[in-house]
Amino acid sequence: MRRGLFITGTDTGVGKTTVSCAVVRSLIRTGEKIFVAKPLATGCELDEAGQFPHPDELLLNAALGETARTWVGFRSRWPAAPSMAARWDGRRINLDNLVKEMFAAMPLESMLVVEGAGGLLCPAGHDWTMIDLAARLELPLLVVARCALGTLNHTLLTLEVANQRGLRVAGVVLNQDRPINGRAEAEAGEELGFLTKIPILGVIPHLDTACHALDCVNWRELMG
Repeated sequence: MRRGLFITGTDTGVGKTTVSCAVVRSLIRTGEKIFVAKPLATGCELDEAGQFPHPDELLLNAALGETARTWVGFRSRWPAAPSMAARWDGRRINLDNLVKEMFAAMPLESMLVVEGAGGLLCPAGHDWTMIDLAARLELPLLVVARCALGTLNHTLLTLEVANQRGLRVAGVVLNQDRPINGRAEAEAGEELGFLTKIPILGVIPHLDTACHALDCVNWRELMG
């Protein structure tokens, strides 16, 4: 496996970018040389300069500071699965070309931090999904899940799919993207710890955008 992380989620909007930014800031503090990529960015918004940055891209750039910028391989204004957005734009996303372009842009000896789109089975091309990209990059997975009813099923499904493809999961982070409602949501992380051997790396409290709950995680070690 390469040195890095592929950050995926159990769904769209679970907090992948919040966690990705925390990972980036932590690595920068330790002096690591990193390359951050958001290969597929849909839902880009037109800015005053006539560009189409993605909101997640801007957050990642802020986490990087002045050191670098996030690499984006495909962008579209449509807020949809990449396969749909590409079709509506009259384009097709080729996995081989995407990976080749990413590595061509990546400085040597850099740790690679990749934020996926949606979940592992999110359709990315006409014949491939996000898990195909993760497998091609040979990176350990970091799974971000929300603290909500249904997260046990969604997380276990994600872990099962990753296991079937032979991908190593470095850990799971639970994000309270809304105020906790009931004991089942409050204890979701503890229950996942009972159900799987995958490390539960932390639970991010509601509105903790700085992700202090992850400060003690040794990301460098998890990246291999």
